[in-house]
Amino acid sequence: MHPVRRQRLFLVIFIIAVASVAVGLMSFALRENINLFYPPANIVSGEAPKGVRIRAGGMVVDGSIKRADDSLFVSFLITDGEADVEVHYTGILPDLFAESQAAVVMGELNGDGVFLASEVLAKHDENYTPPEVADAMDAAHQRAQKANGG
Repeated sequence: MHPVRRQRLFLVIFIIAVASVAVGLMSFALRENINLFYPPANIVSGEAPKGVRIRAGGMVVDGSIKRADDSLFVSFLITDGEADVEVHYTGILPDLFAESQAAVVMGELNGDGVFLASEVLAKHDENYTPPEVADAMDAAHQRAQKANGG
């Protein structure tokens, strides 16, 4: 093989190796920051991973908000119209957080099926519902209509 061709071949192999290592390191670093969204029906059916940071969302069930008297602990239920998921959160809730309002929670699902939230997000105005929550609610509504023969 000609020395110039050999030098080019080594250069190309080196560039490909460096690019592969860079892509591998970036995907490894971003793996920790990916938050997958699961509606309550998927969480209850067991599709959501346990012990992994995920997002869940739905409407806060009426009468489900329970606050501790001596701490910032709050528990509540979120629903997509098909299933309910219990959420535990310790912290200050957003001002717009209320029953019958859309909410998105970030955190982990424990072994008992309780969502341990590290962050709670509430809708920000009268007309807004997070897209993931709206899609999950629509899908649950369509499944309910099919099940009822409608």
